[in-house]
Amino acid sequence: MHLNIVIPCYNEETALANTCQHLQILLKELVSEGKIEQKSTIYLVDDGSTDACWEVICELSDNNENIQGIKLAHHQGQQNALLAGLFSVTGDVVISLDADMQDDIQIIPEMINEYQQGVEIVYAVRKKRQSDSWLKQKSAAWFYRIMKLMGVELINEHADYRLLSCKVIEQLKGFREVNLFLRGLIPMLGFKSSIVFYERQPRIAGDSKYSYLKMLALAWNGMTSFSIVPIRLIALIGFIIFIASLGLSIWGLFIRLFTDQAIPGWASTVLPIYFIGGIQLLSLGIIGEYIGKIYLETKQRPRYIVEKRTDIDN
Repeated sequence: MHLNIVIPCYNEETALANTCQHLQILLKELVSEGKIEQKSTIYLVDDGSTDACWEVICELSDNNENIQGIKLAHHQGQQNALLAGLFSVTGDVVISLDADMQDDIQIIPEMINEYQQGVEIVYAVRKKRQSDSWLKQKSAAWFYRIMKLMGVELINEHADYRLLSCKVIEQLKGFREVNLFLRGLIPMLGFKSSIVFYERQPRIAGDSKYSYLKMLALAWNGMTSFSIVPIRLIALIGFIIFIASLGLSIWGLFIRLFTDQAIPGWASTVLPIYFIGGIQLLSLGIIGEYIGKIYLETKQRPRYIVEKRTDIDN
């Protein structure tokens, strides 16, 4: 079996050497056991890094036959960098993982065993989040709950550590959307899949490049790319507000005509205006998000541009 490992990299110069060393040891073990071919390769995708990441990749490629590099022309984001790697390699299966070695590579043999038993997609799923902060644990839990309520098919506690067969990748090439969210896209393919559990490891070097702001952006992109529930919620909120406003109007008219308790006041005039105005702005913002996605999709711009490849340029 020809195995390729794809690793998107953004400013990971301090981690790459150790990461590749651990992966090479594992690949040699798998080759000696007859599970994978000798030509199985590690592909490092430089997502427009501003440090010496590409220089490190070139050095690793020069010194190791089974390490190759792909350099994107500028920073496109982790999802697009991952897709560039998946679409640029050949072989029977591809395993994608992060460069920081927090994904436990010791489960890769188990993932390969699942593939050999006829599984096309193998998801690596974290057993628990004890190493994360309280905020990250809670935000992740709420994210999966909200996505489930919106009807989006996700694998709980799964990021982008997975095995894909060449058949899956060929079908994935048929999806042309610009707003990528692979965690929601791949389960839509419907191929036979399984789950392998692992313990999250400490980061091997450097700091995380995935800030809370980036995680929030990824979550928002996933919600608006795979569900129209937010638009339907706008219609529901508008209907509820209309009924409530109608009821209050009838109540106010009743007080004015049949009682002497009507007292003109600032709150009864200004607060509803602010309330309705806030709902309108919120609604327009969400609708604008969808219109923006339609705008990006209709332009059909390339999702990534490969500037260099070590297996071609060197």
